[in-house]
Amino acid sequence: MTPQDMENRIVRYGDLIPCKTAFIDAHTPGSDQKENFTIIGGGVSESPDQHVHISIPHGFNIGAAGQPPKCRNSLHSHRTAEVFFVLKGRWRFFWGRWGTAGEVTLEEGDIINIPTGIFRGFENIGTDYGMIMAVLGGDDAGGGVIWAPQVIEDAADHGLVLGANGKLYDSLKGATLPEGVAPMQVLTQDELGAFPEPTTAEVVPGHVARYLDLVALADRAPAKVIGEHGILRDKPGFEVDFITRSSATDKVHSHDRPSVLMPMRGHWRVSFDGGGVTLAPGDTMSVPENLAHSAVPSMTGEASMYHVVATDDPAGATWAG
Repeated sequence: MTPQDMENRIVRYGDLIPCKTAFIDAHTPGSDQKENFTIIGGGVSESPDQHVHISIPHGFNIGAAGQPPKCRNSLHSHRTAEVFFVLKGRWRFFWGRWGTAGEVTLEEGDIINIPTGIFRGFENIGTDYGMIMAVLGGDDAGGGVIWAPQVIEDAADHGLVLGANGKLYDSLKGATLPEGVAPMQVLTQDELGAFPEPTTAEVVPGHVARYLDLVALADRAPAKVIGEHGILRDKPGFEVDFITRSSATDKVHSHDRPSVLMPMRGHWRVSFDGGGVTLAPGDTMSVPENLAHSAVPSMTGEASMYHVVATDDPAGATWAG
């Protein structure tokens, strides 16, 4: 494989193409400055304007959200896993029917595996543009997003209607629901009752890992962050490892399925038969299955990276109550 072949499987941070109308709250004040990025896989965007950078199936999706200060992503739920790590900024994650059941603040490098089946949202509470990177379970990312009723109702007041087909229609641009397509129905009270309301104390210990703790745990070997034997014990259909300068090795290895490298700090040199490429923080690299490769820091200073690979576990529910 040539370096150019590998470059075609790298999405550079500076080359990310955003979608500003990805979801139903794109016109709602407080949420109308979001930028959504679909990096690997189809993602869960409701907009035909969403650009997909790499469409190769991996068993999971990689995406990102970029938001200026005080901008939030509205309350929604997924049927499969949704994992975030903070690349830039300071973020508040909150959950529950009204977003008041619990919350946690994450700093750069921290990671959260938000339980499935609960309404969740997040906002940039930092002082500059922030970015969070996301891993979504399954190739189809669980079949879309389930919105809290008030989100759908607020969106309609600002011209956006979500069809029952999962597509957005912007009345401000003259769009209307096609014949035969009804608007997405809001959840009934009985349906809403099936969504748990876990407290902060119930969620955080088993679903949040702090960057500095991971750095310490990855001192001698990569830290298993999410997985059957991970710090956050879960089987969401993929595993997440954390690697630092201390635990990186130039020993070549391969996987029987595509894997993804996502640097958090420092520059990393990925070597393979045929050449090598260098990754910077915010870059996302899809490593082909069965390709022998190694990844080590290429410069002095702090270096850390997240690594994601699919497993044979079903990408199903992760919250047991």
